[in-house]
Amino acid sequence: MGKPTGFIEYLREVAAELSPRDRIRNWDEFHLPMPEENLRNQGARCMDCGTPFCHTGTLISGMASGCPINNLIPEWNDLVYRGLWREALERLHKTNNFPEFTGRVCPAPCEGSCVLGIHNPPVTIKNIEHSIIDKGWEEGWVVAEPPAKRTGKKVAIVGSGPAGLCAAAQLNKAGHWVTVIEREDRPGGLLMYGIPNMKLDKKKVVMRRLEILEKEGVKFECGIEVGKDLPVAKLMKEFDAIVLCTGATKPRDLPIEGRQLHGIHFAMDFLTANTKSLLDSKPRQDFISAQDKDVVIIGGGDTGTDCVGTSIRHGCRSLAQLEIMPRPPMERAADNPWPEWPKVYKLDYGQEEAAAQFGADPRSYVTTATKFEGDADGNVAAVHTIQVKWEKNENGQFVPQHVPGTEKVLPAQLVLLAMGFLGPEQPLLDALNIERDRRTNVKAEYGKYATNIPGVFAAGDCRRGQSLVVWAFNEGRGAARECDLYLMGSTDLPY
Repeated sequence: MGKPTGFIEYLREVAAELSPRDRIRNWDEFHLPMPEENLRNQGARCMDCGTPFCHTGTLISGMASGCPINNLIPEWNDLVYRGLWREALERLHKTNNFPEFTGRVCPAPCEGSCVLGIHNPPVTIKNIEHSIIDKGWEEGWVVAEPPAKRTGKKVAIVGSGPAGLCAAAQLNKAGHWVTVIEREDRPGGLLMYGIPNMKLDKKKVVMRRLEILEKEGVKFECGIEVGKDLPVAKLMKEFDAIVLCTGATKPRDLPIEGRQLHGIHFAMDFLTANTKSLLDSKPRQDFISAQDKDVVIIGGGDTGTDCVGTSIRHGCRSLAQLEIMPRPPMERAADNPWPEWPKVYKLDYGQEEAAAQFGADPRSYVTTATKFEGDADGNVAAVHTIQVKWEKNENGQFVPQHVPGTEKVLPAQLVLLAMGFLGPEQPLLDALNIERDRRTNVKAEYGKYATNIPGVFAAGDCRRGQSLVVWAFNEGRGAARECDLYLMGSTDLPY
């Protein structure tokens, strides 16, 4: 694949970005297009490695290794190298319904398991994927393709996030009448409201794909919460099958002293209200502003990073981010070998912007909050922190222990809790009498996706717990296949 000597001749090159100082002035995407010649050279770096781990899609040490949707990466790298862009797009669409989403927001586990990455910087797989689909849109190659015939079967997808959209696209291809039910005012779920616009443009990227799905026959019904606005009994009666893709939207809280103070919010409430206000072109009633405030973000993952970038664009006065885990090493540790996902230090876009604005990476590692301090009016005014060290308890589990003498007090008029999610919200599952596992996720075998209720399937974060967008794609496609098999007795849908 690629040029036999390409990995020797060409160095890894990623797409240029607008400088942090420039991009924080607006909410636009900030990655700049790469010249076609450069992209072809990057495709040429893909080795004829014999066994390409990049598209294996497995879990090693609890982390994704390779592409969970088994993208045919060496094939479309080779096609890009040869200038066969339309053929590359066809290969990409064989396994990925929405490469414009993964090409922007996926952390690229494929690159972490690239064989070239054993001894050199890996192939820029994510950038090439992004470029293939963007060229497809520019050239008019991405068009609606309604099914040639309909089965007459009706399927309801509850939730319009990445798993729901993939399930809807695949079931519609099979000829079923698909209705996607979404409780928010716009479809897209996490893609619409959980990821900020500068990472994934809503009007130019997300809505564009939703319009294609509608032209293909998928019906979206928004502002409807199943179990509240739509009775569960009616849902079960009107549809031949149901696929639950509600996500893992129950946030992890921090029940410490002062939690009741005003100005402490869950990260997703902050991000959702911001994007809604942006799309409405005016601040909504629930808009949470970071302007002229000292902001403390608790949590170091992608959601925390998105809070950093959003707060800076609001014009916050200062910003601190607390991360309870240790700072990762600059290079792979001995216990983190290839092809595992490389747990190494990196400056993500939000931290890069914070460093440009305030002079340093805002993250404080092995640090946790112990108390929220308020003012006379009941508003948060400060966060008390302490460093921790990770030690084994009597059960052999690593737990954080406070380190005396490392206490600090940070000014804060806005605190954002970005500590992950505990699973799906339970009322709908209660109403459906769906069995759950010990983590309160929907109990449905991976690869089968069937719940204890005949005709009801589950996919994505509500089944597997908080995970990557690309794993949601994997599950949405898989659940669609099993649902089609249930409805028709056989299926031609791919895994």
